[in-house]
Amino acid sequence: MSSLEIQQPRVAMVAGETSGDLLAGLLLDGLQHQWPELRSSGIGGLHMAQRGFDALWPSERLAVHGYSLEVLMRLWDIVSIRKQLRNKLLQTPPDVFVGVDAPDFNLGLERDLRAAGIKTVHFVCPSIWAWRPERVNKIRAAADHVLCLFPFEPDLLAQHDIAATYVGHPLAQVIPMEPDRAAARARLGLSQERPVLALLPGSRRAEVQYIAKPFMQAAALLKQEFPDLQVVLPAVPALHDKLMALSHELGVADWLQIVPGQSHDVLAACDCTLIASGTATLEAALFKRPMVVSYNMHPFSYRLMQRKQLQPWVGLPNILCSDFVVPELLQDQASPRALADAVAQWLDHSEHARAKVRVIEQRFAELHDSLRRDTPSLSAHAIQKVLSR
Repeated sequence: MSSLEIQQPRVAMVAGETSGDLLAGLLLDGLQHQWPELRSSGIGGLHMAQRGFDALWPSERLAVHGYSLEVLMRLWDIVSIRKQLRNKLLQTPPDVFVGVDAPDFNLGLERDLRAAGIKTVHFVCPSIWAWRPERVNKIRAAADHVLCLFPFEPDLLAQHDIAATYVGHPLAQVIPMEPDRAAARARLGLSQERPVLALLPGSRRAEVQYIAKPFMQAAALLKQEFPDLQVVLPAVPALHDKLMALSHELGVADWLQIVPGQSHDVLAACDCTLIASGTATLEAALFKRPMVVSYNMHPFSYRLMQRKQLQPWVGLPNILCSDFVVPELLQDQASPRALADAVAQWLDHSEHARAKVRVIEQRFAELHDSLRRDTPSLSAHAIQKVLSR
């Protein structure tokens, strides 16, 4: 059956974590424009639900952190979910399955579905150019087509006989080239005159202890140096109470503003951000905000990650610019004192500091321009071609 004959295609999707849910929501915009009566179900979050997605499990169930005990405790649940979803999709095959990021979960599922004759698309090329290059073999077995966020990825995949399309990064289309800082501060109830620091410690439960805690401790040190500093932390709903409890435990609750979601408003409002490595660092770059990138995990997990790393950078802005344009403080380097000192350089009012901020803003503006494409439409067109084969 051709795509023209599929009046109401059934699309199964899996998006893991907050960033995948956001990307999948934007992808659904393009698919629903192409097929207004599109039906979609699988694993997703709030952004997907707002587009009518039927979430059989919430995307948070797939969120894990590292390789060690915290993962092993969740492994059985994740394996069980994948088995149940695979059986459901094999019994009632969708017209196409789209795995959004979450390669450890999705690539194996896609492989099984593809072997059964179900068309598969993987949205977000796994970072084989940064670490775990052996994944290219899994991608080739799993996906009929890959939707790539970065312009160099389709040529890389073509070298391994994997069909792919560059669709741009959807966040580059959504985030304005010139964010309105004043309007964002007004929405968050922040002073227009006082500096704002955004804390983005991640959306996984284990990250509260490993990352949110030193971030809050660093903010406390900065508050001593910059008494008028406003500090805001956008929390995913599932972690809001846990982060509030931690802020009281550390004695920062009186001045730390924890808001439900609103990460884009927080990034638009801030002068700089202390941020966990991941998709959020690209969002911060698209908002043209100076940042300090950090990450911390179980030592065993970190050693495994280091062995698989192919590039000297971990933050996406640095990887895409091929340069340490913003500082990275990882693992043992990420003490509260070191984090605070690194952030303080962005909050400095000297002419030298302001000049560095202007350079960062220009680099990030160029990066933003290179990633701007009509991602929903390009993605929907690529999926239509897959369906028509």
